[in-house]
Amino acid sequence: MQLTGLHVYPVKSMYRLSPDTAALHPWGLAGDRRWMLADPTGRFVSQRENAALGQIRPALLPDGSLALTAPDGSRIEVHAPGVAAGDPLAEVDVWGTRFHAAEAAKEAHQWIVEHLGDYRLVHLDDPRARPVDPEYGEPGDTVSMADGFPLLLTTTASLDRLNELIAAEHPEEDTPLPMERFRPNVVVTGSEPWAEDGWRRIRIGGLTFKVVKPCGRCIITTTDQETGERRGKEPLRTLARHHRLLRKAAFGQNLIPERPAGVEGDVLGTLRVGDEVEVLEDGAHWPADER
Repeated sequence: MQLTGLHVYPVKSMYRLSPDTAALHPWGLAGDRRWMLADPTGRFVSQRENAALGQIRPALLPDGSLALTAPDGSRIEVHAPGVAAGDPLAEVDVWGTRFHAAEAAKEAHQWIVEHLGDYRLVHLDDPRARPVDPEYGEPGDTVSMADGFPLLLTTTASLDRLNELIAAEHPEEDTPLPMERFRPNVVVTGSEPWAEDGWRRIRIGGLTFKVVKPCGRCIITTTDQETGERRGKEPLRTLARHHRLLRKAAFGQNLIPERPAGVEGDVLGTLRVGDEVEVLEDGAHWPADER
């Protein structure tokens, strides 16, 4: 098996970057979801509420700043705020976990208001601030502002199988669906369909990962990531019928990186498109009574 896709989302729910290489931190790929939008209550905002988020193109600049470009060509550069610089902190919420993030400058807020709504742009200055769900992680495991875990893995074989099912049962649908609908961090080619449901530990290149939980899916998967349009019931309808895990329509698996022996500091290593992927531990698929 081989790693054939790497994707980084600098701002939660905005457009992707697809580098050939990416440094890996304990909390995820370098630059992945260190920024997000929060509503006036501090709760995160995603494409679930506002599909227009996916049409904002982010870029990570060499000095650590963030650039955002709207569909109308309007562009803003935002300095990365932080505690050391004396920037204000806001209490924010991602799926019930509350933590502190640094607020971007007022100019950024105004730009966001004009293009998306009354949201604040915040930056996760301390990537150790948010723990992984203790039911699936270990003490010290942390995550950026992703939904729940440091990385999301999908496989091309499972997408091919899903598209076959949609085409067979609903030929009127616009298929095949592209992998971008599922917003993965790492894409693997060369497996059997749904094989990832049984993986427990894997190696990508020289780095190892725990495979901890299936990814339950939501309305974002029905959203065209190139246009921002909601496109009907797929893939949720077909996943709900054919691939339910932990009582949810599921696609992909969540990963937590393992620290290599002898490696200290925040950089665990580097992932590269073309890396070999190996299953180190396999196990039973998620229990049938949970489907």
